[in-house]
Amino acid sequence: MRRQNKRHRKVRKCIEGPNFSGQHLMHNKQIIKDLIEKANVSSSDTVVELGAGKGALTFPLAEKAGKVLAIEYDEGFVEVLQRKAASNSNIKIIQKDILSSHLPKEPFTVVANIPYAITTPILKMLLNQPNNSLRRGVLVMEKGAAKRFTSDSITNPLILKWRMWFDLEYVKGISRKNFSPPPKVDSAVLRIRRKVKPPVHPRFHASFTGLAEYSLKYPKLEFHQALKGVFTPPQMKHLVRNLGVNRDTPIHLLTEHQWGIVFNTMVQYVKRPNWPKAKKY
Repeated sequence: MRRQNKRHRKVRKCIEGPNFSGQHLMHNKQIIKDLIEKANVSSSDTVVELGAGKGALTFPLAEKAGKVLAIEYDEGFVEVLQRKAASNSNIKIIQKDILSSHLPKEPFTVVANIPYAITTPILKMLLNQPNNSLRRGVLVMEKGAAKRFTSDSITNPLILKWRMWFDLEYVKGISRKNFSPPPKVDSAVLRIRRKVKPPVHPRFHASFTGLAEYSLKYPKLEFHQALKGVFTPPQMKHLVRNLGVNRDTPIHLLTEHQWGIVFNTMVQYVKRPNWPKAKKY
């Protein structure tokens, strides 16, 4: 126990400071092995690791992947990584803030133990644009966030948008005891896979975003109430029949497949000037 506490103090001293963003370094080798297996990493893959720390995940990844792009901002960690990677030709260490990093244009996989404090911004970076080159990923994140991203009830338009083009799967929980320093809450593994046949074509990304934001403004509204400003009564009747739902079903209970039907019905029957517009940020 004393040895473990000493390790926690040493790591905490390195990573806490004005730029600390909730990074907790993983030290369980079996969990690391499982993450790589869940990501199905092969020698043909380019793997992006966001927040490489001291390389606990980086070097096992390099044994399986064709190329590993290890992104780390902390200068001390970067020095450790560079020293360890001196003989690894397939590891590229990039000293940069995660959120200002550029994703590869070539197809890539992401495998990372991400900082809790910037979980949503990282997911935005990876999933907001369905035309990017991300093919799949495995992320370790705060357990509550993983539960929200994969819930059957979709109340957040951002999460709905991600799930139209990517399958998000809650794989398993991870005890906080497997990290240095240990976080205050448990973690979980989230697996990401690009949908082979998404319910909405990626070219309609912005238009679907507008519909999602409009429809989920009040996610507990009944289906017909949430969409009455988009569809006329006859169109709504047709839509309800196609969906096989009750018109009083809460809008947040629709599945991704049903949202695809809603959107494609809008495209077919509603004049484009009447489509809801996405917010500009």
